[in-house]
Amino acid sequence: MFLDEIDIHVLGGKGGQGCLSFRREKYVPKGGPDGGEGGDGGAVILRADSGLSSLHHLKGFGVFQAKNGGAGGPNNRTGKRGEDLILKVPVGTVVKDAERGNLLADLKEEGMEVVVASGGKRGRGNKSFASSINRVPRQFEKGMPGEERRVHLVLKMIADVGLVGFPNAGKSTLISVLSEARPKVAGYPFTTLVPNLGIVHVPGFRRFVMADIPGLIEGASAGKGLGHQFLRHIERTRLLLIMVDLSAEALQAPEEAFEVLERELANYSELLSTRPKIYVGTKVENEASEALRAELEARLEQPILGISSIQKKGLPSLIRRILSELSSLDG
Repeated sequence: MFLDEIDIHVLGGKGGQGCLSFRREKYVPKGGPDGGEGGDGGAVILRADSGLSSLHHLKGFGVFQAKNGGAGGPNNRTGKRGEDLILKVPVGTVVKDAERGNLLADLKEEGMEVVVASGGKRGRGNKSFASSINRVPRQFEKGMPGEERRVHLVLKMIADVGLVGFPNAGKSTLISVLSEARPKVAGYPFTTLVPNLGIVHVPGFRRFVMADIPGLIEGASAGKGLGHQFLRHIERTRLLLIMVDLSAEALQAPEEAFEVLERELANYSELLSTRPKIYVGTKVENEASEALRAELEARLEQPILGISSIQKKGLPSLIRRILSELSSLDG
C-alpha cells in the first residue's frame, strides 16, 4: 500500500546510570572510588533509501525507541552505549517536528541522515566526583532520558520528468511503454491512484526518471479530488509534460484542458508555473486528431507534440525533446 504522509513517535534511549563502587585495596581508604560512567543512550535516525517508494512500513507502530545505555560498573568500567535505531525512508522525504512545524531535514539524496531523537546523556559514577576534599564520594548520577517527539514525514517524489494531465489522458500508458513501470491502465478515469516511477533508458546516451502521477482535475490546487496529494509530487520534477487527450473520446475539450492544467499549476505554486514544460497531444491515431493537434498548435502559438503510445507514434521525437530539455537544464 502506498503512503506518502505519516506522523511517527520517536524516543531516544535513556543514558546508563553511573556506578557507586569502591576498590578493596589495603592502605586505600575504603578502597577508593572506582564506579564507572554509564553509556550514552542510542539515537533514532532517519536515513534516505532509494529502494523505498512509500512510508507504509512505518505505519502501525506505537513508539520507535532506540536502545538504552548500559549502566557503569566497578573498576571504572563504562557502560555500553545504546544502539541507534535507524529507520529507512524513501529519498525525497521531508521531515518536520509535528508539534512545532519546523523543518528538521529534507532527505533528497541517497544515504542522507537526520537524528530525530537524541539519546540521553550518560550518568557519572562516583569516581568522577573524587577530589582532594572528597576522597570517599558516594555521589553518582542516573542517566538522562532520551529526546522524545512526534515527527511528521511527507514524501515528495523526485523525478526528472513529471506527467501532468487529466484522468485518462494516457499518462500511465506512456510510462508503461517507455519504461519497465507497470501502472494500472484502463479506459476509465482515475486508474492511477498513487504515483509511479519509471526509468527510461536511452541506448548509448543516458537514462531519466519519469513520474506518472494521479490525474489532475479542476480545483486540485484548492484540494479538490486528489488535490494537493497530486501537486506535492510534481514539486521536485525538473521538467513537466502537459498531456491532453486529442481523441474523439476525450473527456475535456483540448484547449480548455490545457488552460485548466496551466491554471491549477499556477494556483498551487508560482514555481511550478515557471517550470520548463513540453506540451503533448496524446492518442493522435488518425487524421482528425492530427488536424486537431495542428489547429491547437496554431491557436495556442505553442509547439504541441502528437503521440500515440499504443501505436508508438511520435515517441522517438518526444524522447529527443525530453533529452534536449534536460541537457539544457544540466547546463
